[in-house]
Amino acid sequence: MRNTVRIILGLVALVFGFLTTYLIMSTKFLDTVAPNLMVGSVRYLVMAGGSLLFALIYIIFFRFLIRHGSALIQTIAETITKKSPAQIIGGTVGLLIGIVIAFFISQLYNFIQINLISTLLGVVTYIFFGYLGSSIGFRFMEDVQQGFPELARRFQAKSKGHPVHGAMPKVLDTSAIIDGRIVDISRTGFLEGELVVTEFVLKELRHIADSSDDLTRVKGRRGLDFIKELQEIPGVTLTITSKDFPETGEVDIKLLKLATELKGAVITNDYNLNKVASLQNIKVLNVNDLSNAVKPNAIPGETFMIEIIKRGKEAEQGVGYLSDGTMIVVDKAKNRIGEDLLVEVTSVLQTPAGRMIFAKIKE
Repeated sequence: MRNTVRIILGLVALVFGFLTTYLIMSTKFLDTVAPNLMVGSVRYLVMAGGSLLFALIYIIFFRFLIRHGSALIQTIAETITKKSPAQIIGGTVGLLIGIVIAFFISQLYNFIQINLISTLLGVVTYIFFGYLGSSIGFRFMEDVQQGFPELARRFQAKSKGHPVHGAMPKVLDTSAIIDGRIVDISRTGFLEGELVVTEFVLKELRHIADSSDDLTRVKGRRGLDFIKELQEIPGVTLTITSKDFPETGEVDIKLLKLATELKGAVITNDYNLNKVASLQNIKVLNVNDLSNAVKPNAIPGETFMIEIIKRGKEAEQGVGYLSDGTMIVVDKAKNRIGEDLLVEVTSVLQTPAGRMIFAKIKE
């Protein structure tokens, strides 16, 4: 199979070499530079030699294209997928405008008598102005998105088929991303609205992922993986914004400023950020609070089996845990470690760290 591909590639290169040589010899260039080569049988020798030379050049080019072309296409595809729909449209419009400008400029090359040179200049002109137009289009739409964030969010929501009204954008902080439960929450469909991740948070995650400490490095890499998972969840709109506040050095303050500007909320697990946001009347969605809220309620008088794991802080107390991690403090169970006991709930205490249930041994 490989030999067949090589034969086909060689034949195609030979055909292209012949056509290129014929194109060059059909111009007046060789007649002017080397008229002796264009007379009699010498002309055919030049044709054969040129065809072989250009065939060799095309073979080298084709091999390079096959080896590196797929990687180039993949890089271009990844670059495009990172752009927002507005930027893609802006780049496309800029590309078309660049091609139109290149068309009019290439008409100026008609006065060149050598067709090969005029053709090459035309190709270079189209490539240059096409690239320039698309780059300007991408950049222009990026500036529009930064200058009018509300308009950008509405456009992106419409392009993805999500409701524009009724759900505020939610800015993710580093702790919520590393925690990872936001991914599971998003999959359930309970979380509405746009999720926003800033580039300075991504930078912080990259620094964490490059840490010399093994545990810290794993957390940073896991956070980056979670962002990728959020992008792939159907129905979830995740926007990575380059909006920054250079005058502010602290990441938490930048997040609060961005949430205020977007008229949105902050998703976090950070207790201190939660408090500061509350003082500034910025809505906060704490994943820990949500986790505690969805835990089953324990009613005084309810009974269940629990294994005593360790001693409690107070005298005669033993401690066990429910399957969801809720701590159960059982009175007079200090010496019953390792046993499964039937206990009865006496009271429930809600703390910032979670819910704590007090119980006694059911006789």
